[in-house]
Amino acid sequence: MEHHHHLNQKRYDQTTSSSSSSTSTSRRSLKRKLDEDFEDNTNNNNSIESHDLALKVRAQVVILDSTFSQIESDRAAAKRAIHFLSQLAKNEEEVNLIVDCGAVPALVRHLKAPPPVREGGHAPMPYEHEVEKGSAFTLGLLAIKPEHQQLITDAGALAPLVDLLKRHKNGENSRAVNGVVRRAADAITNLAHENSHIKTRVRVEGGIPPLVELLDFIDPKVQRSVAGALRTLAFKNDENKNQIVECNALPTLILMLRSEDAAIHYEAVGVIGNLVHSSPNIKREVLLAGALQPVIGLLSSSCSESQREAALLLGQFAATDSDCKVHIVQRGAVPPLIEMLQSPDAQLREMSAFALGRLAQDAHNQAGIAHSGGILPLLKLLDSKNGSLQHNAAFALYGLADNEDNVAEFIKVGGIQKLQEGEFIVQPTKDCVGKTVKRLEEKVHGRVLSHLLYLMRVTESVIQTRVALALAHLCSPDDQKTIFIDNNGLELLLDLLESSIVKEQRDGSEALFKLAKKASSLSPVDAAPPSPTPQVYLGEQYVNNPTLSDVTFLVEGKRFYAHRICLLASSDAFRAMFDGGYRERDAKDIEIPNIRWDVFELMMRYIYTGSVDVNLDIAQDLLRAADQYLLEGLKRLCEYAIAQDILVENVSLMFELSEAFNALSLRHACILFTLEHFDKLSVMPWYPQLIERILPEMRNYFVRVLASPVQDDLR
Repeated sequence: MEHHHHLNQKRYDQTTSSSSSSTSTSRRSLKRKLDEDFEDNTNNNNSIESHDLALKVRAQVVILDSTFSQIESDRAAAKRAIHFLSQLAKNEEEVNLIVDCGAVPALVRHLKAPPPVREGGHAPMPYEHEVEKGSAFTLGLLAIKPEHQQLITDAGALAPLVDLLKRHKNGENSRAVNGVVRRAADAITNLAHENSHIKTRVRVEGGIPPLVELLDFIDPKVQRSVAGALRTLAFKNDENKNQIVECNALPTLILMLRSEDAAIHYEAVGVIGNLVHSSPNIKREVLLAGALQPVIGLLSSSCSESQREAALLLGQFAATDSDCKVHIVQRGAVPPLIEMLQSPDAQLREMSAFALGRLAQDAHNQAGIAHSGGILPLLKLLDSKNGSLQHNAAFALYGLADNEDNVAEFIKVGGIQKLQEGEFIVQPTKDCVGKTVKRLEEKVHGRVLSHLLYLMRVTESVIQTRVALALAHLCSPDDQKTIFIDNNGLELLLDLLESSIVKEQRDGSEALFKLAKKASSLSPVDAAPPSPTPQVYLGEQYVNNPTLSDVTFLVEGKRFYAHRICLLASSDAFRAMFDGGYRERDAKDIEIPNIRWDVFELMMRYIYTGSVDVNLDIAQDLLRAADQYLLEGLKRLCEYAIAQDILVENVSLMFELSEAFNALSLRHACILFTLEHFDKLSVMPWYPQLIERILPEMRNYFVRVLASPVQDDLR
């Protein structure tokens, strides 16, 4: 995580004056004139104004070029010219004009004191420090535009700016001295901003030692400015970092962390953050110098920028050193970090999630963060539309899920649903959430499961339901009977189907569907049933064959030749027909009044061969025949074929069909379809009636599949 975003604010907050203060009296007069002539061509007027302004800027440059002396009138003229340019430069739109008019070399020249009027003269300098301060301030404003940074540096600005940092050495402590030092530091900040070449040049010009020395300066504004410069110089520049540390900046910076002045501790924590970034050795030195407690203290600062930087820094401290992770928590960082998770400031939320994510890689910290109430606010951050914030929260939750003491808390606050239903912006977040659910799943056994079953028995109903829902998704198939039959979990889920709240109905349906899929390794809707019990079949060639036939059926007026031995072996219905007191026992021709020829032929083909391809067009009639003649294997084949055709529009009819012919597999397929396609079914006006009718069968089905130790299929 980069630390330099604050500099944009630092670089631009110097330009927040109103536009009126950045225009001269003549410009205001010109503006009034233009307002009166508003019907004239606007572009033309703009060019007139711009031309007029350019003339004025060039006039100031001429003044600066001709007044580099200690004569009082020259110094006064230079001061006025620089003031004009600085006021204009506060308006960022005019910065390019000032540079284009050649102001930079003139301003750089005035960073130094002019030579004395007479050799060896020691008269006090008129406007001492004032002209140099104005030049430094104006150059700093021009450097806000990155394209001007190199131009100003190449004009030789750095060496005199570094010299200005040393102006306090003559023992003076006047406002003028303080002002020139501060403006020089600000100019260095803006020149070096995001420019690695200029950062290095500042070090080469000897700028770092005086900046470090000034951290101890009595004026807080100076402290703030030099810390800002060091912060910029330290960012992504290892040589600069090392020199700042070698100059013994750390003790003072750590003292500044404890400052009551938010602007000072904000800059100090920023410098330390940039020193530590990607530098493990410096991180160790910073910790040894005693930074940890004051940084933790900043988490409770009234300055949100300091809080943000402190959280980021703690995340960096915690990155690799496991001891440090524990120390940060022991020293009280967790409560303020959790409070920051709920801040209206998105950056604060992100940085605290980042820090907690790093801290949550330690087992004891995981329990402590959860105990302090960290899980729920982290879960809420998963709703964020900011991908980085969302990912930091997901990573922290992944850490917390590693401790079995946290599983019940995850479930109690609805965390499983949140993880499953969240809309995650980037793939790494999706992967992280998937791993978190997997971690929780692996922990649902032993004492964790006992704790959850206890909650499911004794807590308020909303938590009982959450536990049941979560366990449907997380539990091992081996524990399903214990949870859902022995501890009433099934009833909690079935109750949701009759809820008046659609979300609860959906949650219940999804959980029950997951439970069914887990409980059964083979479903009738996605695999054909196994063959019936092996037996001897006469074979295809004897179907409707007069050879050795000893019984004839009349179907739709046509004869169908059959063999008693085959029929007796196939079903109890035929056995009763031929062995019992039925008149068909001795009849030669047996009339079949209620079955079509093609259906009867297919049924007989099954009896003779043990298998048939069931066409969907004929499946329902064949099911009726198979039920009538007690051919269980054929029934299952028909049910399987019919189950492929279950749709939202016909599921109700299919369920009725399954009841009419006691078609258990088809009934189970309808139950699973109803659970799986909740979203499409729930909008149908007849859905409540369907659920009411199907619910008793659903209960029977789940009791049956969950109570069985091993399920091979859903029959």
